[in-house]
Amino acid sequence: MIALRDNCKLWSRGTNVTIEPFWFDVGRTKWSLEWLLMNTRYFPEAVPDVSVLCDVLSDQSRAAMCAALMSGTAWTVGELGHYAGVSRSTATEHVNKLVKVDIARDIRQGRHRYVTLAGSQVAEAIESLGVLSSDLLPTPQSLNAHRINNALTYARTCYSHLAGRLGVSLCTHFIEQGFIAPDWAVTTDGVNFFHSWGIDGSKRLMAKACLDCTERQFHVGGALGTYVCQQFFARQWITRVKGTRAVKLTPAGTMMLNELGISLD
Repeated sequence: MIALRDNCKLWSRGTNVTIEPFWFDVGRTKWSLEWLLMNTRYFPEAVPDVSVLCDVLSDQSRAAMCAALMSGTAWTVGELGHYAGVSRSTATEHVNKLVKVDIARDIRQGRHRYVTLAGSQVAEAIESLGVLSSDLLPTPQSLNAHRINNALTYARTCYSHLAGRLGVSLCTHFIEQGFIAPDWAVTTDGVNFFHSWGIDGSKRLMAKACLDCTERQFHVGGALGTYVCQQFFARQWITRVKGTRAVKLTPAGTMMLNELGISLD
């Protein structure tokens, strides 16, 4: 037990003023005004407090949930709990924390609660943290887990664009063919090429370099990356692998890559 003084004394211009103690209820604990004043920290500048976000992301279960949400699709709380290996009630607590700090958003539809990432900026931040991290979340020593991990590195979605070897190979091809300039602007040849894929050239085709967390090379992000990913699904060149953010090339997709001279092996 912490012993606190009975009175909180303030000195102003040589005047000794005694104030009766104030008490605040914080959760199940009572704190005195004196204790709160003594433990308030101030800093030279009002810079963003990223420690709150880092604290939320420091939990492995929440980190796994964020990785799942990088698929760019909505997950139920139960699905996220299954993915992270926790109970539904625990998953609800984790989701509440992610929503509270605007990392995730939730939508209630009927008896289900669907969860998505809060936006592309959050996805970019998570992907960047993945590049910085040298550690991986532990997975079972099983053949199925090995296959899933290989599938993720081969081809996956990075929120709204393609990543893994597929995404990096496409990016390399676009640059080598002159479809994307060194400053990541889409060239005239690029506009014509992407138009052949059904991407409207009148749209603002802005490409963005996104460093891939597994390949450690760039894949195409930005608006162009989103349009390319959408066309891959629309033309059935890829399909989703259930329960992960991995995608699988279809025979039509493999044929298309062969025609472009792109090899993922």
